[in-house]
Amino acid sequence: LSGGPARVADIACGLGWSSIAMALAYPQLTVDGLDLDEQAIDFLKTCPFALMATAGRDGPIEVSPKGDEPGFVRVEDERTVLLPERAGNNLAFGLQNIIETGRIGMIFLRPRTGETLRLSGQAEIFDDAELLATLGTPARPALLAIRIHIERCYFHCARSVLRSRLWQPEHWPDAKRVSFGKVIAARTGGDGEQAAKIDAFVEQGYTANLWSNG
Repeated sequence: LSGGPARVADIACGLGWSSIAMALAYPQLTVDGLDLDEQAIDFLKTCPFALMATAGRDGPIEVSPKGDEPGFVRVEDERTVLLPERAGNNLAFGLQNIIETGRIGMIFLRPRTGETLRLSGQAEIFDDAELLATLGTPARPALLAIRIHIERCYFHCARSVLRSRLWQPEHWPDAKRVSFGKVIAARTGGDGEQAAKIDAFVEQGYTANLWSNG
C-alpha cells in the first residue's frame, strides 16, 4: 500500500468508514466500497426520495428526482437494487443515458436523517410485465424497472444536511410554486391564458394523475 498508485476494493465495506479511513491513510489509493450492509438496507426500506444521475455516451449528464412510497427501492442482494420508473415528465433523458452507457449514480435522502446513502454502478432497464407487476399496482403502475449493479456504495456524513438545516422546518423559506405556464409561454410567445392552461394541466398531474399520465 505504500507504493505507487493502486486501486483497492473494500468488500463488505458497510458504512463506508473503512473505505474512507484507507483513502485518508493512503492518498495514492483509489478505494471502492462495494456492497450494502444491514444499516444501508434498513435505510433504503424507509427512504422515500432519491436523486438519480446518469451519463450519456457523448457526455450529457442528467439528474432526475425519484420520489415514491418509503421502501420503493427493492434490495435484491448486497450488490443489486431494483427501482420502478413511474409516470413523469416523459422527457426520458435519464433512461436514454442508461440505454447508451448504463452508468448511474444515486444519492438517497431520508427525512429527519442527516446521513445520505450514495451508490453508483451499472444500470439496466426492463419492461417484463411480471417484474413490473411486483413493483406496482393497477393504480400505481411501474412503467419500467431499473436494476442497478452496485460498484461503489457508502454513507455520506451529515455535515451538508446540518449546515443547510434541511430537516428543520423553522428554518424553511415560505412555500413557493413554480409556474411552468409562465416559463413555457415566455419562450413560445404565449399569453396569460395559455400560461393558465398549462398550469392547470400541471396541477392535474399533481393531483388526479399523480401516479399515472392519465
